[in-house]
Amino acid sequence: MVLAAALVTKGFWAGPAGRALALNANDQALDEWFLAYATRAYRGDFGLVTAALNAPEGINVLGNASLVGLGVLLAPLTLAFGAPVTFAVAIALNLAANGAGWYLLFARGARLHRLAALIGGAFCGFAPGMVSQSNGHLHMTAAWLVPPIAWCVFHLAERTRNGLLLGLLIAGQFFLGEEVLLLAAVALTLFCLAYAATTRPVPRHALPGLARGLAVAGAVAGALLAYPIWTQFRGPQSAHGGVFQPEFYSADLRSFAAISPLSLAGGDGAARLASGPAEYTAFFGAPLLIVVLGATLWLWRRPAVVACTVVSLVLCALALGPRIVAGHERTDQWAPYSLLSGLPVLEWALPTRFALAAAPLLAFVLASVVHTALTQTETLKLLVPVAVTAALVPLAPMPLPTVERAPVPRFFTEGYWRGFAPRDGTIVPVPLPDWRDPQAMRWAAATDVAFATPQGWFIGPYGDGGNSAVGVFPRPTSQLLHRTVANDSAPILTDRDRVDLRRDIAFWHASCFVLADGQKGAGALKSTLDALLGPGERVADVWVWRARN
Repeated sequence: MVLAAALVTKGFWAGPAGRALALNANDQALDEWFLAYATRAYRGDFGLVTAALNAPEGINVLGNASLVGLGVLLAPLTLAFGAPVTFAVAIALNLAANGAGWYLLFARGARLHRLAALIGGAFCGFAPGMVSQSNGHLHMTAAWLVPPIAWCVFHLAERTRNGLLLGLLIAGQFFLGEEVLLLAAVALTLFCLAYAATTRPVPRHALPGLARGLAVAGAVAGALLAYPIWTQFRGPQSAHGGVFQPEFYSADLRSFAAISPLSLAGGDGAARLASGPAEYTAFFGAPLLIVVLGATLWLWRRPAVVACTVVSLVLCALALGPRIVAGHERTDQWAPYSLLSGLPVLEWALPTRFALAAAPLLAFVLASVVHTALTQTETLKLLVPVAVTAALVPLAPMPLPTVERAPVPRFFTEGYWRGFAPRDGTIVPVPLPDWRDPQAMRWAAATDVAFATPQGWFIGPYGDGGNSAVGVFPRPTSQLLHRTVANDSAPILTDRDRVDLRRDIAFWHASCFVLADGQKGAGALKSTLDALLGPGERVADVWVWRARN
């Protein structure tokens, strides 16, 4: 598992600080900022609402897929080597830990043959959807607590202490990735119902113990998560409604039989069947689906196998979104997700990601058929494992594409910034970062978020009626700087521009403005700032203007 994870991330290892995801560099910048922000927990300066981004109004950390748990766990690594190294390690760690966790559940929990469990675990860890989500969505790949959560659910009726452990694991997964926790809850609930429906006699004797265990788990998780959940949904800078349209983030019907472009046998042509390179969640491939169908027909007397297949179908149907899309063509055909549309909490889950929850269920079917062939047959002992392996080989992950990126200016990495702004003061990047180009957020990340940044790439309550929106509407000075970049020429400044600048400096509590070498439109930006604030100071590899209100 570790070697496979290292292969997937090999593009980073020559120099993580100078490499970026070729397919999603913007989300990487956001993740690195959150990983760096988490280090503040080690000096007792971490909050679930912070003004370190979008200064001075701040952001609601839990409303932003903020990697709280992963960031705190890996904070020593971030403090020692920087957020880019932690980001690369986190990608590999999540993939390897997911695979190892499911292997242990299949081998020890389900008591499957080790080879069968290894095949199932490897598919869980490196399924096309998980590799795809590794393109900047660490909160979706940090799912290695789901196998122990599943184990606790399956053994909940045996001991009350399993309910205690389940509550603790739920709280832990909440801080690793809430959307993963939601998907796991949906999948496990559907599996338990399907298993009970296909088991004869119905295991009614387990219901009292199950109820007690769920009550204990709910009490423990509720006590630990009451304040964080209130903060996320009712606290400062909390936002209502999902910001991403489910119609756009829906799985294409044809994608289920396609091979991911990030897989060994994939091609770029299949990319059009997904909303983006981080959402190849449903690309299971026709060979795998055929093998799963054959395995289910062979093992149709086993309730767990049948339940896994049925629930996988339900989850994949939900992944289709409100209306079915086939071959990149949207139809008017109703899809099951329409039943969930607008429901609280569920509206935050993107439809296509329900297919991620199907991967472990399909893996169990594959592992079960291999186990049966190895332990209960002679003629199929070799044929079945070979057939399953042949269906999985085309899905083998390729290394994530990476590209070079501009280094963080020495002004920040070597500490020059301290002479221009106090700790937790506000430094204004020129131009200001937003969802289109958040790379300047890496400057703060390089200092372990020791200063605040206005604007940025985040989700906040800036839509109509306080609903969710990406970023904040830029202030006049920010608009002026972005127009300067777009036109690549210094604008004719007016008294109104100077008044707006003074107001924006006061609003941001800005200490200084910083323009890095190599910035697009750097000449025009420098001329504009010189005209507004006077001649800039050359420090290391940047131009700096002290804010004058």
